[in-house]
Amino acid sequence: MIRQIFTGILAMTSLGAVAEDAIEIATKFEQKKIEALQSYLDANPDSGDRDIALKILVSSYSELGDYEPVPDLLLQRYELMPETETPNLQVLIAEIARPLVEASISSDQRDKAKAFITRVKSDFADTAAEPQITNILDQLGSDLYLPGVGDEMEFAFTGLNGEEIDLAMMKDKVILVDFWATWCAPCIAALPHLLSTYERFHEEGFEVIGISLDENREELETFLKENEMPWPQYFDAQGGDNELAQRYGIRRIPATFLVGRGGRIVAADLHGEELASAIEKELAREP
Repeated sequence: MIRQIFTGILAMTSLGAVAEDAIEIATKFEQKKIEALQSYLDANPDSGDRDIALKILVSSYSELGDYEPVPDLLLQRYELMPETETPNLQVLIAEIARPLVEASISSDQRDKAKAFITRVKSDFADTAAEPQITNILDQLGSDLYLPGVGDEMEFAFTGLNGEEIDLAMMKDKVILVDFWATWCAPCIAALPHLLSTYERFHEEGFEVIGISLDENREELETFLKENEMPWPQYFDAQGGDNELAQRYGIRRIPATFLVGRGGRIVAADLHGEELASAIEKELAREP
């Protein structure tokens, strides 16, 4: 039946295709697939190929960059999975759980993903697969607790250089909060550009606040001096158990959050010219 749906769609989209470019043709095709498949599912709620149709719908919405319907569609796929103590982990994790978490973050539906993870853990709580499933879901779910665009970060501390830092008192600034460590190769690789970006925008109101996940203060201070890093650093000698990293759900570094004027996060994990452009845009905005 789904094959017949696609045949009809191809026939419809072929008309007038010459006057359109490739993106327009592909977009129109995905939209017609969605309309046809949704109508098919509404008319045939118990169809044997429902899971296939849902999988294609998820793919089509993702191709269009429309992630809002995706979590609910993936939840329907989960409900169609056979009840067994040894689930197909390829389907459960790669096809359902991971894209559900990613789509929930992209569409600002984190609560749906959190509820889904709680449900799956409960469903497999007394099975032999529970340890593996729980471990994977905890890793996937860690990003759900990261601060997102529009959130506020609140912390105050005394930096290694003795400077008192309080984000609540810096809402007229544009600030990059940088979770990093001297042992983190990607962090060090990004440092030259961050230094040049700081120098470029600092006089206009751009600041960097480092949150170091190092354990040895002396080695950290030597690194800061050798690399001429002028911005304040939070350090509590706890390494991966760093208090601020734990508070904000940081599981991997580098992790950066750009806080705009007014104190809310406007972007995360930007690099290179994307970061510079975002800083420039925020500096131009009225506090």
